[in-house]
Amino acid sequence: MIDFLRGPVVHLENEYVVMDVHGVGYRVFCPNPFAIAKAEGETIVYIHHHVREDAIQLFGFPTRDEQKLFRKLIEVSGIGPRVALGILSGGSPEGVITAIYQENITFLTKLPGIGKKTAQRMILDLKDKLDGIGDSIMATGLFAATSTAPAVAGGDVWSEVREALKALGYTDTELDRVWQTLKHEVFPEDTVDSVMKRALKMLYTG
Repeated sequence: MIDFLRGPVVHLENEYVVMDVHGVGYRVFCPNPFAIAKAEGETIVYIHHHVREDAIQLFGFPTRDEQKLFRKLIEVSGIGPRVALGILSGGSPEGVITAIYQENITFLTKLPGIGKKTAQRMILDLKDKLDGIGDSIMATGLFAATSTAPAVAGGDVWSEVREALKALGYTDTELDRVWQTLKHEVFPEDTVDSVMKRALKMLYTG
């Protein structure tokens, strides 16, 4: 089984990156491919190696804790790898953990592919199984500014997103350019994480 990959990202799509590891290109599905592709040179991506009768797929994460959280999610009845990836794409990892601990069904049912019954199963199955998961997630600069609550105003969300993006090395000029477009597309229900992903995509594609 593949536990992690180390190498540069050589290709990027909306759902996955391709990493060059000693001349072999590995397609890795990620919650946020644009954040992983941002890394210059070699990067480490922690892998869940998923084998089915008709496919072998790699799912990748920037931290061990996200890898562990993904594996806990797919243990829940009704949540497969694709749904688990959608959960981590639709909500920040620490937001998902917090919602499970707080039994916040409203938050969980806003995640892609999650209905009320599945949210209830997530809480029942995982509430006592997430100890030790989350320390590196909470410390990761990319997610540190992520809010678990909906935004109340576009400018408020952008101020948090902007600080997180500056920590990743983007300049004020780049961020001002992105905001001129993005400010017309941010709505009260958007979270910091969702705006972050859109901004990263715009920054990466130019």
